[in-house]
Amino acid sequence: MGIKSQKDFFSGLLLMAFGVSFASGASSYKIGDAAKMGPGYFPMLVSILLAVLGAIITLQSLVIRINNDDKVGKLAWKPLFCIISANLVFGAMLGGLPRIGIPPMGMIVAIFALTFIASLAQDAFSLKAVAALASVLSIVSYLVFVVLLKLQLPVWPAFITG
Repeated sequence: MGIKSQKDFFSGLLLMAFGVSFASGASSYKIGDAAKMGPGYFPMLVSILLAVLGAIITLQSLVIRINNDDKVGKLAWKPLFCIISANLVFGAMLGGLPRIGIPPMGMIVAIFALTFIASLAQDAFSLKAVAALASVLSIVSYLVFVVLLKLQLPVWPAFITG
């Protein structure tokens, strides 16, 4: 029995890996039962469903041929690096890194950095489009998280707000 759809096979394996890893994390919480759910009940349920879905997709990839040129290509390192580093920079800028003396830069600056770094993942970079997107994301994030939800987030850099 050979793999008839490489993309489905590896996608199913990835879903199963996520399901199993999140289920192991959810098992440290009290699960409870359907009548009295604990904090780990829903994450465990979703993890199990994710692993089962991954198993179904993996088994189907061994039986059903989607098309003949369904090969997994090489890994796109540039987009992977840009997206992961954009998220890491966002977290570091939002909360700061007090152990090494970097103060919080605030939500607005962090969103601009996130947007500009993540946009480097694409082939065509448009400064105007990225700046417009970052502005809209910043305004909407401020309105949703600070104004509507009233979350206590640093909005501006610490050296500006004092």
